[in-house]
Amino acid sequence: MTIGVEEEFLLVDPTTRRPVARAVDVLARVRDLPPGARVHRELNAAQVEFSTGVCADLAELRDQLTAGRRELAHAAHAEGLWLVASGSPPLADPRPALSAGERFERIESIYRGQVDAYQCCGCHVHVGVPDRETAVHVVDHLRRWLPTLLALGGNSPFDRDRDTGYASWRMMDQARFPGSGVPPLFRTAAEYDARLGRLVDCGVLVDAGQTFWLARPSPRYPTVEVRAADAAATVDDALLQAGLTRALVDTARAAGPAPDLDDQVLAAAVWSAARHGLSGPGVDPVTARQVPAVELVEALLEHVSGALGDDRDLVHALVRDVLDRGTGAQRQLRAGSPEDAVELLACTPAEAGSPRS
Repeated sequence: MTIGVEEEFLLVDPTTRRPVARAVDVLARVRDLPPGARVHRELNAAQVEFSTGVCADLAELRDQLTAGRRELAHAAHAEGLWLVASGSPPLADPRPALSAGERFERIESIYRGQVDAYQCCGCHVHVGVPDRETAVHVVDHLRRWLPTLLALGGNSPFDRDRDTGYASWRMMDQARFPGSGVPPLFRTAAEYDARLGRLVDCGVLVDAGQTFWLARPSPRYPTVEVRAADAAATVDDALLQAGLTRALVDTARAAGPAPDLDDQVLAAAVWSAARHGLSGPGVDPVTARQVPAVELVEALLEHVSGALGDDRDLVHALVRDVLDRGTGAQRQLRAGSPEDAVELLACTPAEAGSPRS
């Protein structure tokens, strides 16, 4: 089962600690990428994205993630900027700007004030599947576990100069868009296409390539794409999302029909994960009851135990590390202030693309 990751980052002025719209300048300096890897602009001109190539295992993925962060950090440094791995900007951008392009202009036209200063960054995991029917079957099974992946990957407690009180303010910011959160139960690729098409026909999505669901069959690749986590504070945090997601996909492929979980309970589970991360209660989508978030992590590990294979020791070690050191959100809060959080999450070329967290 192949795997790949897309990572979104902010470009920040080291003096003001605020985002700056310099993506075009930074991307023009990128030269040395791993095989199959790419860099992209994002909707906001203060954001850049790195996409790994198709990787066979977590060791190869770690190498590509490290190399990508190093190259982007080097390009940002050459422009006098920091590359920052945070799910939302801890400090506000005084002059937010959208990237140029016809599709970006259409997005701005539909959502207007919702996107002017939208600078949220995520960590997207792609896992290869043989066909779209399998992809939809897998997405149906992932619904239960998306809130737990979010709780593990929360990394946006600060937003625009304030402590939001949430582990993932990115998720709350994204909730303003139509169709955000856990996807519906589809059962078949035809039903997925029909539901997505209806949203396009309603005029609330630009096209069938745009959804706000936390998991979907990729519109471009033969993969399932999971977009639950905030931008990963470290390479290891991204690697944990990738390892767990691949095991979830593998487990789902061999399973029967997914359970029909209550959509409102799933929405409550997403909200609770965004609010508390791992430091408080979560919601069990199956029992529809509040439980400690760490119990949901333990349940996820048990669920995928048969699919982890050679990744078992690494994934368990990465989970222990998050439980011991805290999520990205907890590390940001320990840093003290939004300014300190920006410095903590700044990737530097000398540190092989890993922030100082």
